[in-house]
Amino acid sequence: MASIVALQLYTVRDEAEKDFVQTIRNVAEIGYEGVEFAGYGKLSAPEVAALLTETGLKAVGTHVGLDRLTNDFNREVDYCLSSNCPYLIVPSPGMDRNHLQEGNNLQRFIQQLNDFGSRAKSQGLTLGYHNHNFEFETIINGKPLYDHLVADTDPTLVKLELDTYWAAYAGVEVVPLIQQLGERIITLHIKDMTPERTFTEVGDGTLDIASYRKAASAIGDIALIVENDQPAIPSLKSARRSLENLRKDKNLS
Repeated sequence: MASIVALQLYTVRDEAEKDFVQTIRNVAEIGYEGVEFAGYGKLSAPEVAALLTETGLKAVGTHVGLDRLTNDFNREVDYCLSSNCPYLIVPSPGMDRNHLQEGNNLQRFIQQLNDFGSRAKSQGLTLGYHNHNFEFETIINGKPLYDHLVADTDPTLVKLELDTYWAAYAGVEVVPLIQQLGERIITLHIKDMTPERTFTEVGDGTLDIASYRKAASAIGDIALIVENDQPAIPSLKSARRSLENLRKDKNLS
């Protein structure tokens, strides 16, 4: 079975800020099967659930900063449970990379992830960590920060949302990384990169998206999440073009 293709709503954040509900409807009209949230507009948890029911979209995850988990964990859980969203994804540590190299800060951060992972699991949810490039570029005690996060977080409590663009940006061979991480991966961010190392629509750039998808499919039915952090064209057009490219290119489907 082909993996679900969803859109990270950060891609269309400019539209969502103007009209969140219509933006979700537009994403469904484009043909995406699911969405990954980056906020909920001003909707309540039941209103988000109703909107997903109306559009037929599946919630494949939600990006939640550590500050939000710390300040109102139960609120974030309520949104997920209401909309059948399985994953709470921490998109970054929310701190300067140098901070994690000082004293016991890395160990504290890892313990924080484990603690939230345990609390999420008790609610029937899964905590995931979403990488950027700095986790691969920051070296602590002779190895990349990402290696510490993978090795030292509890694999039963903290899973991984692998952002293939940022891994490639940092010079990592993405396919071997997918193979190495295996079932620790719960979702895969797919983006594309211009020769100038900026964002572009999936299928229009230099990254070997087809190989990433093939490697992920060998692990299982992992949701593929399209994202463009900084679209150079109108954001909904960007989202549409990425999906069209995925559908029309037999190497990407």
